[in-house]
Amino acid sequence: MNQREIFLRHVAQTSPAPLALEITKASGVTLYAADGKTYTDLIGGISVANMGHGHPAVLAAIRAQSEAYLHIMVYGEFVESPQVRYAQQLASLLPASLNSVYFTNSGAEAVEGAMKLAKRVTRRTGIIAFNNSYHGSTQGALSIIGDEYWRNAYRPLLPDVSHLEYNSFASLDSITDRTACVFAETVQAEAGVKPPSVEWMKALREKCTTTGTLLVLDEIQTGFGRTGTLWGFEQYGIVPDILLLGKALGGGLPLGAFIADRALMGMLAENPVLGHITTFGGHPLSCAAGSAALQAMLEEKVVEQVETKGRLLDSLLSHPLILGRSRAGLWLSLRFDTFETNKWIIDRCIAKGILTDWFLFASDSLRISPPLIITEAQLREVAATLLSVLDEYQREFLPGK
Repeated sequence: MNQREIFLRHVAQTSPAPLALEITKASGVTLYAADGKTYTDLIGGISVANMGHGHPAVLAAIRAQSEAYLHIMVYGEFVESPQVRYAQQLASLLPASLNSVYFTNSGAEAVEGAMKLAKRVTRRTGIIAFNNSYHGSTQGALSIIGDEYWRNAYRPLLPDVSHLEYNSFASLDSITDRTACVFAETVQAEAGVKPPSVEWMKALREKCTTTGTLLVLDEIQTGFGRTGTLWGFEQYGIVPDILLLGKALGGGLPLGAFIADRALMGMLAENPVLGHITTFGGHPLSCAAGSAALQAMLEEKVVEQVETKGRLLDSLLSHPLILGRSRAGLWLSLRFDTFETNKWIIDRCIAKGILTDWFLFASDSLRISPPLIITEAQLREVAATLLSVLDEYQREFLPGK
């Protein structure tokens, strides 16, 4: 039995048709498969590998921490220097009110923690999220996912959850003095990279402030430079009450976080004590790796190059098959006529050595979210290959057009 057969038999599957590529090595923006093929990674582990795969600083930090200690105690009981350093580093790069970091294992767990914190602080129960939003697959996070297709099989879910239209001013009227919190993605990720207007985001912030509602911004995919600034909310001139991070936070290792003011976060420590606990959250290896990745990003001025690279790639991808597009920094969505067309293009891209995918709530759209360290030369090569695939589709299925 080969590795693929073992994978399908013994690793729990999440779809009937996994990509099932057997990757034996990853470096920079390149994935190396067991069969000798190489792939340019245009997914980056779904915006995890913002600093690429195997960055030397990250690997060095992992080695150093692994020789010191791994897990020693449940989160929050011991002074673990990787957690302390990373929390201080993050706080130094955030607005003054986002000064207390609760590390989790994942973005979805950060969502769960933020829900509990909002209820604890406000003593309210109402939670608002938006249609076509994605916040994770745990029971609480699933309750606020903005698509009934994904929720329906697991009901009953959390009560008192409402879903509004994203980027709609009329929807803001539903936020009242009984709303504990509003969860919003700074840019809707799985809807196909959909940024809201600056005016709407400011109005959302104002409505939450007026009603005493906590604004929770999900930057699990947008954080760490993806949109062209270190944090996506910087582009809107607002500050959330709670910030959610994940994906790139761990530099390639599992890590999430919810961040708020210490006055709010402290309420999880009493009545009841241990109001939110985790065994492995903020694992020292993950914190060391994430801190090293963030420091490298700052030193190499990666974020400053993101918008230029995004504009370049966008300008290179012009083709009649592309019916729509959306972009935020180095994060693109290309829309085709159907999912079937998109899937054919994705499969052909993979066959030609480019790894890409689709979006959960925009299956007709192709995802491009490469490591932010990708070079302009590599972007040109990727664009040329993608255009050749589109030409191939046109010749095969739309002759004469």
